[in-house]
Amino acid sequence: MKKLALLFAGLSLFVATGCNDDTTEVMEAPLVGVWQPMKKVVTTVAIGEDPVSDAILFDTTCQKTSRWTFSSGTAGKRKDMGDSSTPGTCTPTFDRTFSYTYDKSSKAIQIKYQGIVQPDQGKIISISDTSLNIMFEDKSDPTEFHSETYTFKRIPQ
Repeated sequence: MKKLALLFAGLSLFVATGCNDDTTEVMEAPLVGVWQPMKKVVTTVAIGEDPVSDAILFDTTCQKTSRWTFSSGTAGKRKDMGDSSTPGTCTPTFDRTFSYTYDKSSKAIQIKYQGIVQPDQGKIISISDTSLNIMFEDKSDPTEFHSETYTFKRIPQ
């Protein structure tokens, strides 16, 4: 009886560990959706200078209504809101449609705004069901590193 119990325990252990699938893909939250910018960090490092970073919080009532929308396919819309000269009213500070490409394997993203020649080149640092971090680099000046990193939260639809 002891041998039978040991045989059963061994078979159970083999079945429990023997069917492990190592090719399981890690699921990534989709980029498609509506995102509210929460913070932007601008970093500048000039050759021979100390790095400078400034954090900009989108915390006013108007800024909280800003939205970046990534639609399925390659279309999107960005609407940044700010305080107008009239107290209590919000006004768009940047309102453009865009096309985008996103390569999931390299995390590279390119956003081409309507009416703006040079596209923004960036990388998605992290993405989940509720948050998104994108870093855009400006490589136009070879003597200076300049990046803008945005933190977003997903707006449920």
